[in-house]
Amino acid sequence: MESVPSFEEDTPLAAQLALDARRRIRLRGRRFPRPERTRIITVANQKGGVGKTTSTVNLAAGLAQSGLNVLVIDNDPQGNASTALGVDHRAGTPSVYDVLVNDTPMRDVVQRCPNVESLWCVPATIDLSGAEIELVSLVSRETRLRRALDTFLAEREAAGEERFDYVFVDCPPSLGLLTVNAFVTGREVLIPIQCEYYALEGLSQLLKSISMIQSHLNQELHLATILLTMYDGRTNLAQQVAAEVREHFPEQTLLTAIPRSVRVSEAPSYGQTVMTYDPNSTGALAYLEAAREIAERGTTATQEQRQDA
Repeated sequence: MESVPSFEEDTPLAAQLALDARRRIRLRGRRFPRPERTRIITVANQKGGVGKTTSTVNLAAGLAQSGLNVLVIDNDPQGNASTALGVDHRAGTPSVYDVLVNDTPMRDVVQRCPNVESLWCVPATIDLSGAEIELVSLVSRETRLRRALDTFLAEREAAGEERFDYVFVDCPPSLGLLTVNAFVTGREVLIPIQCEYYALEGLSQLLKSISMIQSHLNQELHLATILLTMYDGRTNLAQQVAAEVREHFPEQTLLTAIPRSVRVSEAPSYGQTVMTYDPNSTGALAYLEAAREIAERGTTATQEQRQDA
């Protein structure tokens, strides 16, 4: 850190340059701690356009680049996570739809991501857009994704394959059966919140839904992480929203906020996450810092559980 040149941080640009330099030195080549067991994180917010899919793929890529094995389940019919991870998700490709509706084993649909060595993806195709209707008549419609994932993880363990450290489940911007399946599958919930006026609109409804799933379908589910996205520190509004979220959820809200970034928005059009598209950009460094926080918080939580026991 001593090698970072001194900046006169009296302008937003200078402050950002200084922050990026510190992050680059602190995070370059660093390996994050492995959790003791697979952490399954559902990324959800029924409000669209808050950076849900963007956060899912970039956090996953950041963790994978730091020495961890990560699986992303694209449970959104738009298939944007599949696009960003560069995996095939054309119509007819074996996908999460086949897992949910046709009982296809998850091992038959998993694809390795081409740009990050230890990152895998269960893709979503356009077929998933009709799954909500088809699921209604199926047995155990709320638990189908969880059973498929648990079976897949158990098969890998039995075969002596290296376990996944993290599984991220990306959700559609709704509270339908696809999202319910994601909530039943996950043990933790990560909520991206946009730093704008309507950020907290609907959050209470989302928390009620999480509580309901916890009571009836998945007792392990809990709100673990809130990530502030599209943060613009030059505006009073963004600062006020961030302060309000931190006041209401001090333990869950990450210290790192994700700034607005053109590079983050450009990356999916090249079939990449920003972590490989422009790893030195402000957005990539912020997501890598957030991934580090998530990894270290998980380790801390495990140590606390041991002490309580």
